Amino acid sequence: MKKNGTAIEICFVPLKNRMAKLKTVNIRYNKIPDRKIKFMDIVIDFDGTCVTHEYPNIGREIGATPVLRELADSGNRLILFTMRHDDKRRNIYYLSDAVEWFRERDIPLFGIQRNPKQKDWTSSPKAYGEIYIDDAALGCPLIYPEEGRPYVDWKSVRETLIEMGALE
Repeated sequence: MKKNGTAIEICFVPLKNRMAKLKTVNIRYNKIPDRKIKFMDIVIDFDGTCVTHEYPNIGREIGATPVLRELADSGNRLILFTMRHDDKRRNIYYLSDAVEWFRERDIPLFGIQRNPKQKDWTSSPKAYGEIYIDDAALGCPLIYPEEGRPYVDWKSVRETLIEMGALE
């Protein structure tokens, strides 16, 4: 990842062909003007974002814990927004497993599958946030392991959050 003014150049490899040439995408972001006043709602995916892809099991740690804790400790509100779900009739508790992962690490969640504040102004099922961190998002920095699916590169994400002013 190279920093270029207000742009970040991120190299990525298409999933279907890991031997493909690296490509560069310029991602522009807005610096947050007054960090002391503005706390953000940050929407977070789970599998491939907080842990490796091992659904329906909980994957391995990938470096998300300290960054998520730092975001929450800075006053930001974290919202878990994932494809995981619970189905009591079938005794499936995959979403609850993800929520427990956050609880075990003392990372508070402001919302689960929704932003509790948005019900006042929209009925949209999409959780509202100023930032979305998701391994499937265009431009999200990823690590490509020898085996398995790519997952979020939290070191790079943290650097971007610092550049944006979301972290110090």
